[in-house]
Amino acid sequence: MQSLQDKASEWSGVDRNDAFAIDDTNLFEKLGLDTFVNLSTNFYNRVYDDEEEWFRTIFANSKKEDAIQNQYEFFVQRMGGPPLYSQRKGHPALIGRHRPFPVTHQAAERWLNHMQQALDSVKDIDTDSKTKMMNFFRHTAFFLVAGNELKNPNTGGVPCKHAAGKPAAEPTT
Repeated sequence: MQSLQDKASEWSGVDRNDAFAIDDTNLFEKLGLDTFVNLSTNFYNRVYDDEEEWFRTIFANSKKEDAIQNQYEFFVQRMGGPPLYSQRKGHPALIGRHRPFPVTHQAAERWLNHMQQALDSVKDIDTDSKTKMMNFFRHTAFFLVAGNELKNPNTGGVPCKHAAGKPAAEPTT
């Protein structure tokens, strides 16, 4: 059985080492808080204005301002900055926090399209940082797709070895 990380690498086309190259440089120190706020704001403006109703409905029960804050705080924390997200919301527990949403291959690709456009529009992010970030985002998006298969095993995927006979752990707060 494949692990979730292996599935994420296979489906995203991003090797695990490339996905976690964000750890080679402190991107928070390099780019600063405002860059992450701008990225998340630009991204969610695109998401909430998406022309596809099926995609917008994924976010319908979330306030845009909250989504922006959650995202930039997570990015800051994950990319070398202070633990803003954990201080406010607890452990990120990405699969658990995304459990209520239909995280499918199609949704991941649409999310990634908006993120690539947002990255390209934020001029304060250099090309190397954009590449590292996009590799991380792509791998993580498909990690969440694999996690979605744990809750919906009839979607055609093979559950990972950790799913055998026991439910996924609930996120801690």
